[in-house]
Amino acid sequence: MTTTAAYPEPVAPLISVLIPAKNEAGNIGTLVGEVAAALSPVCRFEVVLVDDGSTDGTAAEFVQACKDLGAQGQLVQHQASVGQSTAVATAARHARGKYLVTIDGDGQNDPADIPELLRAAQEIAPSAEHFCIAGYRKNRQDTEWKKFQSRVANGVRQRILNDQVPDTGCGLKLIPKQTWEVLPYFDHMHRFIPALVCRIGGTIRVVPVNHRARGVGVSKYTAWNRVWVGLVDMAGVAWLARRAKRPVIVGHQRVAFADHHEKSA
Repeated sequence: MTTTAAYPEPVAPLISVLIPAKNEAGNIGTLVGEVAAALSPVCRFEVVLVDDGSTDGTAAEFVQACKDLGAQGQLVQHQASVGQSTAVATAARHARGKYLVTIDGDGQNDPADIPELLRAAQEIAPSAEHFCIAGYRKNRQDTEWKKFQSRVANGVRQRILNDQVPDTGCGLKLIPKQTWEVLPYFDHMHRFIPALVCRIGGTIRVVPVNHRARGVGVSKYTAWNRVWVGLVDMAGVAWLARRAKRPVIVGHQRVAFADHHEKSA
């Protein structure tokens, strides 16, 4: 059920922080608090949480955190889990900000890095219509096995797509909403955002970001159990990229037919 509270529409935020989450009670409240601490001194923001079929208290914890902090928030709940990409797409569809920041719900991404992503975006924005600021976890706080999986996946992806990022698995990214709206949607697409932005002639910038150990719960997504479907996805993205055509506009005129008729009359 979708409900809308009878309150005046708040002023549109500069940033919408998009959080896909499934069974992240114990992490979400802390994460929302860290987002508020990072962005309250910087700009207007909102937090959009998509509860992807959780069976714990993720949704209630999010709502309470927003109330306690006085933070603009949107809670969207999926009846059943449909995966991270679709959860991110749902969040983006509801977001009101000029810039969308994706962040994982497990607390391993550090919201304190978001202002640096915003600074990079504001440097690029005057000269680029479409772009992506991608986080790079230089010092990953994961097991050696998980880091090995990620190196394999990133190596294969770079060879096939050459998307200009060393760590597409980092959940912390910023893109303009107008850029998101022209990207194709498909399952698993959140892993290929830089490549999809490159496809439309966008600019990519990589920003080193902090990475932390998970506090509560276990990972819902692993690199290894995605590798085979990932190869299929990469082949599809490569196919899209090869067939992209970007026309160079050399002229654009508006012809005001109404003026002619008014003068004739």
